[in-house]
Amino acid sequence: MPVVLLVLVFIVLPIAELYVILEVVGKALGAPLTIALLVADSIVGALLLRSQGRTAWKRFNETMAVGKLPHREVIDGVLVIFGGAFLLTPGFITDIIGLLLLIPPTRAVVRKVVVTRLGSRIVVSAVGRAGRGRTEGRQDYDVEGTAHEAPRGDLPPASLD
Repeated sequence: MPVVLLVLVFIVLPIAELYVILEVVGKALGAPLTIALLVADSIVGALLLRSQGRTAWKRFNETMAVGKLPHREVIDGVLVIFGGAFLLTPGFITDIIGLLLLIPPTRAVVRKVVVTRLGSRIVVSAVGRAGRGRTEGRQDYDVEGTAHEAPRGDLPPASLD
C-alpha cells in the first residue's frame, strides 16, 4: 500500500496538477491570470498557515498547561503543517487539499477520519524517569533559563552514566 501511495503522490498528482493548470484553468483564464492566481493562492495560503499554526500552537500550550495530553492539538498541528505545504505547492488540486486541512470545520472532519482510520495502528507510550539512577543533589536535565556558561576551569568531570 505505501508504494501505491508514493506513486499517487509523486507521479499521478503532478500530472493531474499540470493537466488542471494547462487544460482547465489555463484555457479558461489564459497564462498570465493563471500564474497570478497560483501566486495569489500561495500568498493567501502562507497567511492562513501562519494564522492557523498560531491557533493550533496556542491550543496545544493551553492543553499542556491544564495538565492534559494534547491528542487533538497534535493531530491538528500536523494537519495544519500538511495543509500549509499543500497550499505552498503550486497547483489547484493541492490548493483545495490544503484549504480543506487549514479551515477548522473541514480539518475537524479530516481529523475524525484520520483518527478512525489510523487510531488502532498508533501506539502511544510514555516513559518516565522510573528505574533511572540519580546522583544525590545532581540534576541531569535542564530547566528553561537555568543554563549558563561556565569558565573552562570550573567544568565538572565528565561522567558516562
